[in-house]
Amino acid sequence: MRAADFVQSYFDAWNHSDPNAVVDHLDQGGVYCDIPANERHSGDDLIANLEDFFALEHNHYDLVGEVLATETTIAFQYMMSPVDENGEVRFGAEFMTLDGNGVVSIADYYDVAVRDHNYGAKSAAPKYAKSGLDDAQLACYRDKLLELMESQKIFLQADLTMPKLATQVDCSVNHLSQAINSGFSKSFFDFLNGYRIEEAMKLLSAGATQSQAILDISFSVGFNSNSAFYAAFKKATGKTPAQYRKEQVAGL
Repeated sequence: MRAADFVQSYFDAWNHSDPNAVVDHLDQGGVYCDIPANERHSGDDLIANLEDFFALEHNHYDLVGEVLATETTIAFQYMMSPVDENGEVRFGAEFMTLDGNGVVSIADYYDVAVRDHNYGAKSAAPKYAKSGLDDAQLACYRDKLLELMESQKIFLQADLTMPKLATQVDCSVNHLSQAINSGFSKSFFDFLNGYRIEEAMKLLSAGATQSQAILDISFSVGFNSNSAFYAAFKKATGKTPAQYRKEQVAGL
């Protein structure tokens, strides 16, 4: 398959919010690297991560410019536009490394950019550059996030997205991302899922809820799919929810 056709197929997978189709573009054992979030995902872990992402984010992806390809690499730029016209357009670039006919790694670099009427980026500055967010504002946003998560428990909302959370914090999506990254050293999804997993651990440990199905618990704490819950739970605890519950029951 020509590089341009491969990239178009890749965009189709993202535009159809199909995690399995996205992962099918990687060779077996291949990895997807989210550079700004400093995260690496492969196989089932990537599928679960994308299921969570697609459940919360609804975007359309378009190629910007031409696809550049050699025998060992494919590179292109893209624009990610929110389908509901809320939020901000993101511009990014992906670099795919090839080994034979398969893609063994995808490195995704992206920034949050301000949308103009022509869907153009007003600035190509690195993430957070010239954001105007000082230490006092960071502390304020961090305190507001803690209140929303710990007192109001809005993480239980399955449809909670970055734009929705930014509205609650009364800041831009870019400032919210910076507040989470700088204030908690986590990506948005790790920050959100951390609270969801903590809540799930309480439910799995409670003797009165031992008969409650794990699937019901995953939905009750805000996850949109069982696979995303299992992947996040194991990432946080090193155990599956069933293993964790069994250990807790044995200790009662």
